[in-house]
Amino acid sequence: MSRIGNKVIQVPASVTVNISDANFVNVKGPKGELEFQFNEIIDIKLEGNEIKVSRPNNAIFTRKIHGTTRALLNNMVVGVSEGFKKQLEIKGVGYRAALEGKILNLSLGFSHPVLLDIPEGVTITLPKNTEIIVEGYDKQVVGEFAAKIRSYRKPEPYLGKGIRYIDEYVPRKAGKTAK
Repeated sequence: MSRIGNKVIQVPASVTVNISDANFVNVKGPKGELEFQFNEIIDIKLEGNEIKVSRPNNAIFTRKIHGTTRALLNNMVVGVSEGFKKQLEIKGVGYRAALEGKILNLSLGFSHPVLLDIPEGVTITLPKNTEIIVEGYDKQVVGEFAAKIRSYRKPEPYLGKGIRYIDEYVPRKAGKTAK
């Protein structure tokens, strides 16, 4: 039994959900619009303001995608109603971020600045030049872009310099000791 797959998804009043016969789901809300083609084996039903996801049999493949389908649907509903947010912080002398229109400019100790195009549906805010907040309605795009930013200078274990998530724990190592 999939515990996640059996949970009912509550749809807020500001969100509209359309489910076609081939499990093509379109979700519209105040933050944006998402659509996804789910596997036709899984049964997705909209009853009032609730979405129920069920599986017709207990085949291994059906059991695998039951919970995943429900989680993806829930992320779509939450994304268009509330949105998702990832917070990053930059640590290191001279490391900083700046916004130039639709381009994120990162100074990370390289001989050149790192310029990143901000994807569609994602907004970047910089409360300080060492903090980056990535927000959007698509959880996958927000997570991918935050991971891409972090990948340019991952936190290193000796001084802790680099880009890290706000709640990330970076294990620290002792440096060299004198004789």
